[in-house]
Amino acid sequence: MQLKTTVLMLPLIVGLGIGLLSAETPEASPFPSGETLRYDIVWPSGLRLGEARFTANYNQAGWAFSADLAANLPVLAIEDKYESKTDFSLCSASFKKVVSHGKRTQNEEVEFDQDENRALRRNLANGTTQDLVVPPCARDALTYLYSLRQDLAQGRVPPPDDFNFGTQLQISVSYVETRAIEAGGKTQQADRLLVDVTGGEDPVNIELFLAQDAARTPLLIRVPFELGTFSLKLAE
Repeated sequence: MQLKTTVLMLPLIVGLGIGLLSAETPEASPFPSGETLRYDIVWPSGLRLGEARFTANYNQAGWAFSADLAANLPVLAIEDKYESKTDFSLCSASFKKVVSHGKRTQNEEVEFDQDENRALRRNLANGTTQDLVVPPCARDALTYLYSLRQDLAQGRVPPPDDFNFGTQLQISVSYVETRAIEAGGKTQQADRLLVDVTGGEDPVNIELFLAQDAARTPLLIRVPFELGTFSLKLAE
């Protein structure tokens, strides 16, 4: 598996608020508005290489999610930023990513027209655009993580689906077991899920551990690739 594919999916790999000021309010959500989760980015040896931060907030328009990653890997430096805006049903309105992997950079956004089942992908570096066909209530990669947490909090594993990461990719989630793991400075029970992503240059296989708390907090994310297993571990 190519390193760039693995790193780009991190945001795949890796989120109850009720709005009071709007006529439209969010569906019951396990993650609260204002949630911030911080993760250590860890090499197979246990060496800490950097950190990632995920945030969730809502206003009268809907939800806003963000993810920031910064790490110095043995082969390159990474600095990525992702932003998603959705309605209260977690249907995407826009998705933006700014990626820097060594000399390789990417700056683009996707705007969704949910009524027409279309999306416009725009390269902000050169101005080129691409028109995409998307399914009803299309979701971007970052929003999918929060949608998954919502499904699990309601006691269900979602069926195979797709999401947008600039292009449409396919995703399948399966429950494996429950086990105790150490994360966030304590040992706690977590559900272990296997997440398979296809449709890109290479298939991506992610191991995801979510706490059995009300928020279904992601505790640990493991992504194997040719150099070893790259992990995000919830920090204290």
